[in-house]
Amino acid sequence: MSVDREHVLREAAALLTRKATASMDEIAKAAGISRATLHRHFAGRETLVRALEDLCIEQLEHALDTARIEEGDAIDAVRRLIVAAEPVAGFLGFLYTENQLFEGDEINAGWARVDARVVALFRRGQEQGQFRIELTPGWLTEALYGLIAAAAWAVHDGRVAGNDASFMVVELLLGGATRSMET
Repeated sequence: MSVDREHVLREAAALLTRKATASMDEIAKAAGISRATLHRHFAGRETLVRALEDLCIEQLEHALDTARIEEGDAIDAVRRLIVAAEPVAGFLGFLYTENQLFEGDEINAGWARVDARVVALFRRGQEQGQFRIELTPGWLTEALYGLIAAAAWAVHDGRVAGNDASFMVVELLLGGATRSMET
């Protein structure tokens, strides 16, 4: 029987988001496979988390491309990005809290690529006079990630309807990040 690696990773991310201390046995059970099968694909928890990181980065880069964030109005590009990132929100929610990924010198270069593109989007919005200049592009990027992650958790826990999550992230982020036109 063939194992769908992405399915296993999605189930692992969903479980680890709810229970960060889940064992490999629990992860295997959530994915509907045996522990031995899980270990054949992922030698241990660190290998599994690194695979989750790689898949998340790949999907975030796809979301960035789909959203065409380098095109047009920065506010519209942020809206498109939030919608395009919705399928990867669960992964991002888990990885956003997985501190071990950000320790040491072995930070995945994919994060740097993703961050650079999102920071550039917020910087462009500041240059266009759309985003508040007292909020750094780096901070706005972190706020975006945090809100997407929080929305994923809220949807998973049933506190927010899945159809409402992107709207709520857009409204909260842009409500705080955009410049007021009133003087």
